[in-house]
Amino acid sequence: MTLDPVHVDGIAQLAGQVGRTVETSDQGAVAEDVWENFLDPLWADGTEVLAPLDEQRRRKVPIEDVALEEPPYPTQHGLDSGTINPTTFKNGLVLDVAQAAMSAVPSDVDLHRARTIIMAVHTNDSTVQFDGDWRADDRGFARRRVLEVPQVDRYEQRVVHALALYLAESRHALTNADVVEDLFVLDGPIYPTGLLRWAERDAELADLLAEDDRPKTVVGNYVELVERFVERDVPLVGFVKNSAAKTLTRAVRRKTAAPWVNDASFFRRVLERRTDDGDLARDCLTFTNWFVSRGGTDGVMAAGGDALGVERSLDAEAYEVTFFALYDPRTDLVFRVEAPYAFTRDPERRERLTRQVLHDVAAERGPPLAVAKADELARIDRQGSEELTRRIEREFDTDREKAYDDERWGAVSEAF
Repeated sequence: MTLDPVHVDGIAQLAGQVGRTVETSDQGAVAEDVWENFLDPLWADGTEVLAPLDEQRRRKVPIEDVALEEPPYPTQHGLDSGTINPTTFKNGLVLDVAQAAMSAVPSDVDLHRARTIIMAVHTNDSTVQFDGDWRADDRGFARRRVLEVPQVDRYEQRVVHALALYLAESRHALTNADVVEDLFVLDGPIYPTGLLRWAERDAELADLLAEDDRPKTVVGNYVELVERFVERDVPLVGFVKNSAAKTLTRAVRRKTAAPWVNDASFFRRVLERRTDDGDLARDCLTFTNWFVSRGGTDGVMAAGGDALGVERSLDAEAYEVTFFALYDPRTDLVFRVEAPYAFTRDPERRERLTRQVLHDVAAERGPPLAVAKADELARIDRQGSEELTRRIEREFDTDREKAYDDERWGAVSEAF
């Protein structure tokens, strides 16, 4: 049964009551105060968690002008990884399958065909052992393997998802790193934040992250990736479309009010521009300077962090996460653009990377073309996921585990 119109009206009235209450607070003024007085640098518990790399400032660039500029990097390569989402089967196995793909701008058909495929499997049956060797497929264009993940009492789906996703992505990046000539763009953060966030979620996951070699190996792949690109003097960046970072927000809340949900909401507040009539100005992209981030999961790769014990060959500062925030008023979206400090310590290169991303976002009205193409190549759509799951069911000679909500609403996937 749907809600009756009278109930819809009543709920709308409740929303109006809440809205009028929120309107009495001046959230814009709070954000301006934080921008002007808290970020140069921002401290939390005696640690400098955020600091400008250069002068702290907000900038704007006309969208039409920057879209027509000659991009600083003539070729770009993108990388993404997609999964079928974690699935539990009646034989006790929990698994996820990830495929990683690399894009090229201009296009490279053979590169687009290449795949790295990981099936991550969790089992509580100690008598079961899996063959984890790499195997070639699709005339050598694809490499695939099974990864047996560490045993956990909870969060089995979270573990198989993170390890499949990030192992596929990092191995594919390392395998194809040498084809990148000018600029490499990851679809997402430069480090596996979904895995590093285990330390914040649960003691069991934190212990697993600190003690088991398998997640450490994945983190080690990203460290090696930074080192490879530094050695080749080819910059690497991460384009984060949906940033959930709260480092700034949490640190500010220890000092003053922070009425926004996360850091992206804060940057939207300080990057929005209004016309004299109070309407949203849509003619320019707005963006911040670059910051170095050492809080939250970024602290693991900070100069003072331990990188989970992974050996690093460069100076510790080279691996630190730096970023700038970019606001596109056409879509009302905030993007976070990351790069290791090794590539942003030089002001001239920092500016070139900024101009490249601005050009791409202006021209594409969203993520850079290299990212959009990689996303399309790696994505496993719902139909493909269902077909693959049915094939796995036949191979296992068993069905997936179902809950009542699966029967009532159709397949339900856990959000990650």
